[in-house]
Amino acid sequence: MKPARFEFVRARSLGEVATILRQASGSAKVIAGGQSLGPMLNLRLVRPSILVDITPIPELTRIEEDADGLIIGACITTSDIEDGRVRVDGLPILATVAAGIAYRAVRNRGTIGGSICHADPAGDWSPVLCALKAECIVTDGHQARRVPLEQFVAGAFEVTLEAAELLQAIRIPLPSRNARCAYYKVCRKAGEFALASGAVVLDREREHFRAVIGATQGRPIVIDDARRLLGAVPQPGTPARLHEGATNELLQGAGLPLNGRLHATALARAAAQAMA
Repeated sequence: MKPARFEFVRARSLGEVATILRQASGSAKVIAGGQSLGPMLNLRLVRPSILVDITPIPELTRIEEDADGLIIGACITTSDIEDGRVRVDGLPILATVAAGIAYRAVRNRGTIGGSICHADPAGDWSPVLCALKAECIVTDGHQARRVPLEQFVAGAFEVTLEAAELLQAIRIPLPSRNARCAYYKVCRKAGEFALASGAVVLDREREHFRAVIGATQGRPIVIDDARRLLGAVPQPGTPARLHEGATNELLQGAGLPLNGRLHATALARAAAQAMA
């Protein structure tokens, strides 16, 4: 199939995008890599009257550092991170995750911001970035606001953007040097969507022991204090064992389907990698 007719605009500034979105009253869509939106257009699952290309906007392809965090522009591609074309010093987990996303052709064009805004429950970036306590920097072209990623993703394929807003960047607090970060996903074969995933960040210096379950039926499930599941203060080099009672309670409370044990397995293996 082919897309329904739409007007195509190549925006040059954040303000221009916001103006178009505001005037379109919900009938416009922004596009960057198009790895998710493109197929949806072809299948006519979405029929925007205006399609706005945001890739020429310089603010969206920047990598910046502030006092204690890294700010990644929304239009940075997955392969930019995988190949080291952008520096993500202090966060080697990002390149590891990037290398395992889908296939090379998808990574070449797909953007980190597009993945987050598409909010596919099986996506890789959201659980990892939630585990790192990332924030979304959202703008209406005039003012910006920060939203914790776990609040930005409202559910499956749903985010909390207002009609005239777009995602400008993702800010990730830098962990300490001795922090351990890991991500594990269960797939039928490499490159396919995750059936279950788990991300773990253990940072004793920052008192940051967060775990996240991904590939659920909705948004990622965030466990703010993973010590509840690991049963103690995690120590590198100690075998990771999830507390069975706490894990079962968590999975049942999240309403996961019958394959919920896959999620427990993914989380346990991520914890084992983080504590190795």
